[in-house]
Amino acid sequence: MNSEKTHIYFVPGLAAGSEIFRNIKLPEKYEIHILEWLIPENNESLQAYAKRMAFRVKEKDSILVGVSFGGVVVQEMTDFLKLKKLIIISSVKTRSELPRRMKLASFTKAYKLIPTSLVLSVEDLTKFSIGPKTKKRLSLYQQYLHVRDKQYLDWALEKMVNWSRKEKIKNVVHIHGDKDMVFPIKYIEGCIVIKGGTHIMILNKGREISNKLLEIFEE
Repeated sequence: MNSEKTHIYFVPGLAAGSEIFRNIKLPEKYEIHILEWLIPENNESLQAYAKRMAFRVKEKDSILVGVSFGGVVVQEMTDFLKLKKLIIISSVKTRSELPRRMKLASFTKAYKLIPTSLVLSVEDLTKFSIGPKTKKRLSLYQQYLHVRDKQYLDWALEKMVNWSRKEKIKNVVHIHGDKDMVFPIKYIEGCIVIKGGTHIMILNKGREISNKLLEIFEE
């Protein structure tokens, strides 16, 4: 019997820590690693940052999973890794899947107006990305926003709204909620749909997502 473990590397959402994966439960044959956010260097490109993140993946043929902005970063990490599978959750595969408000923010540089030098709150994020009407729905996520470094926050917001990928990566598997208001599903192509899933479904639909991940792992 082959008892060798499969290594799963998770990258959280923007400003979030490892705790967002607390409800993801996998069998013992899978070894989970969480890649916490690094503080970007001055004027660091997304590709250079992704290379530094990829250096922390120690095993060949690992599975890489990214949530939201973490999904963007893991896609850039693939240039430097040999992976068994690449999975993104509540994220986007190309710039064309970004909502219009983010594209507009890119054009107007509105993301530079977010007061990241102060405390980053869910209200700040939601007003920027999806409007104030949904801040109550996402308030659960606030307790998991641990990365408060201004340099990281300024960098991450800029890289998210200015992401320029035009062609999706071959064989990327995309899990997305049909109630996601950060990245509305009407802009998303070719994904596994989680009914009732919002942008924070990694937290409140952990069992369903765990089961879906296992199906993908074992395909």
